[in-house]
Amino acid sequence: MRPEPETPDPALSVRTITVPATRDAIAAAIRDDVLDGRLAPGDRLPEPMLAERFGVSRVPVREALSQLQSEGFVNLERYKGATVSGASRTDALEVMQVRRGLEVFGAQLAAERRGGEYAEQLRAITESGTAAEQSRRHDAVPPLVMQFHALVAAASGNGELARTLDRTLRRIAWVFDREVAARADGCWRDHTAIAGAILDGSPVQAGYLMDEHVRKDEDLVRALL
Repeated sequence: MRPEPETPDPALSVRTITVPATRDAIAAAIRDDVLDGRLAPGDRLPEPMLAERFGVSRVPVREALSQLQSEGFVNLERYKGATVSGASRTDALEVMQVRRGLEVFGAQLAAERRGGEYAEQLRAITESGTAAEQSRRHDAVPPLVMQFHALVAAASGNGELARTLDRTLRRIAWVFDREVAARADGCWRDHTAIAGAILDGSPVQAGYLMDEHVRKDEDLVRALL
């Protein structure tokens, strides 16, 4: 009698990346697989298999898993190893409160620079978002929302803020699907107003509008708790 084939370990779903793989590259690949649903809560992440997958020793794998634990994506238990952690909406709300501070500061800095080299991109993306909203192409809205907020962060001229906000937004998206149908109507009015304040060089107004905008997302998450 032939033996039953072994069930593939979920860790093998992690995409291969260009070698030599660094700690950050390994962490990014695993994080992407978690965010995109290729790795689910509870899936095991065995160090030996990941090391083989990425063509490295176990040291950078262990460092990558430790980094992901600090970000909330991985649980590390002694004698049990690493598993993908479960996400909760309570976690998302706490992270969103942190996000609000980053977003408000970023909008203020961007306004001080009137959008800098990203001014035309801000104008263009608000037009694209408004058009998508008016034609009720809800599937097109989420990536445009992410692009808008990334552009505001980039326009701040503060690279560390932009990188921190990117990680924060991706973690929120892992838990909170942004309930596109529920919040699509009118969200680009907010974005257009924020972009206008930035391009007009009004830091106080830009910060106020961004604060009000992000609070709406927080209220929506609270309603889902």
